Amino acid sequence: MSEAEQPGGRGAGPLLLGVRHHGPGSARAVRAALEEARPGVVLIEGPPEANELIPLAADDGMRPPVALLAHAVDEPGRSAFWPLAAFSPEWVAIHWALEHGAPARFIDLPATHTLARGRDEAHDGEQPDDGGKPDTGQQGDVRIDPLRALAEAAGYDDAERWWEDVVEHRGVGEEGDALAPFTALEEAMTALREVYGSGGHDRDLVREAYMRLQIRAARREYGSGVAVVCGAWHVPALRRKATVAADRALLRGLPKVRTDLTWVPWTNRRLSRFSGYGAGIDSPGWYGHLFGAEDRPVERWMTKVAGLLRAEDRTVSPAHVIESVRLAETLAALRGRPLPGLGETTDAVRAVMCEGSDVPLALVHDRLIVGDVLGEVPATAPAVPLQLDLTRTQRRLRLKPEAAERELELDLRKETDGQRSRLLHRLRLLGIGWGEPAASYGSTGTFRETWRLCWEPELSVRVAEAGIWGTTVLAAATARAEADAVAARDLAAVTGLAEHCLLAGLPDALPTVMRVLADRAALDTDVGRLAQALPALVRSLRYGDVRGTGTAALAEVAAGLAERVLVGLPPACAGLGADAAEEMRRHLDAVHGAVGLLGDVPAPGHGNLRARWASALRKLATRDTVPGVVRGRAARLLLDDGELAQDEAARQMGLVLSSPGTSPADAAAWIEGFVGGSGGGLLLVHDERLLALVDAWLTGVPAEAFTDVLPLLRRTFSAYEPGVRRTLGELVRRGPGARSGAAGAGRGTPGFAANPDTGRADAVLPVVRLLLGLGPGGEQAAGDGEGGEKEEGGEDTGAGLVGAAR
Repeated sequence: MSEAEQPGGRGAGPLLLGVRHHGPGSARAVRAALEEARPGVVLIEGPPEANELIPLAADDGMRPPVALLAHAVDEPGRSAFWPLAAFSPEWVAIHWALEHGAPARFIDLPATHTLARGRDEAHDGEQPDDGGKPDTGQQGDVRIDPLRALAEAAGYDDAERWWEDVVEHRGVGEEGDALAPFTALEEAMTALREVYGSGGHDRDLVREAYMRLQIRAARREYGSGVAVVCGAWHVPALRRKATVAADRALLRGLPKVRTDLTWVPWTNRRLSRFSGYGAGIDSPGWYGHLFGAEDRPVERWMTKVAGLLRAEDRTVSPAHVIESVRLAETLAALRGRPLPGLGETTDAVRAVMCEGSDVPLALVHDRLIVGDVLGEVPATAPAVPLQLDLTRTQRRLRLKPEAAERELELDLRKETDGQRSRLLHRLRLLGIGWGEPAASYGSTGTFRETWRLCWEPELSVRVAEAGIWGTTVLAAATARAEADAVAARDLAAVTGLAEHCLLAGLPDALPTVMRVLADRAALDTDVGRLAQALPALVRSLRYGDVRGTGTAALAEVAAGLAERVLVGLPPACAGLGADAAEEMRRHLDAVHGAVGLLGDVPAPGHGNLRARWASALRKLATRDTVPGVVRGRAARLLLDDGELAQDEAARQMGLVLSSPGTSPADAAAWIEGFVGGSGGGLLLVHDERLLALVDAWLTGVPAEAFTDVLPLLRRTFSAYEPGVRRTLGELVRRGPGARSGAAGAGRGTPGFAANPDTGRADAVLPVVRLLLGLGPGGEQAAGDGEGGEKEEGGEDTGAGLVGAAR
């Protein structure tokens, strides 16, 4: 088979097919060259430890894009990927060899050496582009981009455009020679290697020495029928004559680590540079289309785009497709290109189908040009036991990994949804971020969760790393939780871990976590840390109730923690600076909500926590040594709970704002604490006295102090809703006298009469009766009040409406 001995059909030696990784033009050329040469063995750039995995490429369950994953056995986080798409020349070469019964082997530097280079350089093992992507594996070491150099020599300012013109838009073997593209590319790379040498990366010299040794071994075994598929950058070095001793000398003393390899799913997004992984292509979806479209690629592409836009309710007709094709061809002719490329098709889509807008064009780029395809790997592929258990669980719960981001709504009252939630929480505990909690819209109940799911290839590495904790997701999460509890440095971390254990359904880990939590809580004297830890415990109690998890021990610890906060909070709030006072105010809000929920949880041996909390708030609200923002917040919390009358609240505000000993800054801080946050604006809208007090104080602030308090007040009032700010501005503009007049006799709220409007109240009664199931005559159901009847001896004051609603 003499033809297989010739490089590009010229000269003696193995058949060297220099390619661009992930290049559809190179893939087509490789297939044509192999069909013509019919070699006895196909050697491919890749880790030789994966040779036993090559037959899996022909499995029916294998769907590219996929990647070879190599990781260190003792340190799974040290890993490297070799991604392959359907249009990758290496993938085409593998399939050709499997279909024709020819052996296929990987001949790149073994992963055992690649991974031993260190964690920071682990990704050097990722299959690089044909020298076209700068490789910064070593600090300050930059590798040239041969495609860019060739494009600039040809007068192009875009390497992708040059590659499309000279390779993708040229037919394979147009001159009748299937090896002609490889001959031309080898000549170009030879000229570049003569100028740049190794291109600034000495590691290539080691890799090429190993590849030459493997080629020699294959030639001894198979004679002249050897074909090599590798990055075009390496072809001149593989062609160069070198002695066996010199090559072995370069490989002597290389570090090693034990490695495991397997196939893992990959995504189009990870093939693109936009994802941060330099696989060498900006548009994997476009390249996949070029590889799969046997004829009329532009027309077929425009049809895909039209289908996508129509699915998104965009008005796109066949006429749009025709005009887009015509415009793309016209642009290609004007720009001197043999066929429309991605630039021309994108410009045509923007002008015709998107009507000049980049908004729908961004959708085309995301869904088609890049794409959200996720590959598949057969179940027979080797994997760590944890990965196998995760795969089985995903199938049982019908949670298929997808590359596209999606939201998942879970109802924890349903068994399947509860198991899904526990799985996602366990994976988060293991550092496998497949799902992230998201805000739930439409429901505030604790029985509902919303997750944002997106599977990334790196998660396979995280699964391998987590395999050290156990062989199943449950066992691994339990062991990880126990270890994290023992190693936790602060109380908040342990309380957060207790919450995660309940969410993830880890009953075996809870005893250890609770023991560590009780020990840390007993020894911690920092009230701020105790206050920070309490809300997480209370949330755990709520979720435990929803999920049916026993929480008696947790309730006991939470109640004891709350008592320590109640005792230590008043003295801890004295003498705080501005930043510390603001942080303490946030702790105050969190503890207030936690105590409100904890008051419903039975904890033997603990008294009425709500009453004791109200007593602590009263102390904070009346102590002069407590910062103004904390005193104001304490008064506000008491008012919200009904523990402080409105008259008393107005009196306390008046004392603070009118006292000569209170500085303007401290008064402004008190106002921020009292009316800042949720509901503070409405409090001022509906209580004229409080608004008048703030207004009178603000107008009386001396000019020299006004500049100091203004930022604090702006921060307070800017947090209100736009409608609340507008109403407050209108009330202030009217002035105190106008407000009193509008309310009638100085009482009420502007816009409201002194007495209810009975006519307007009667108008809504029929609707209320209908909603409550009452008869048209006001017949009452069992347990209803007086319905819509007027009170005896007086006019209808709205009691009928209230009674019906009740």
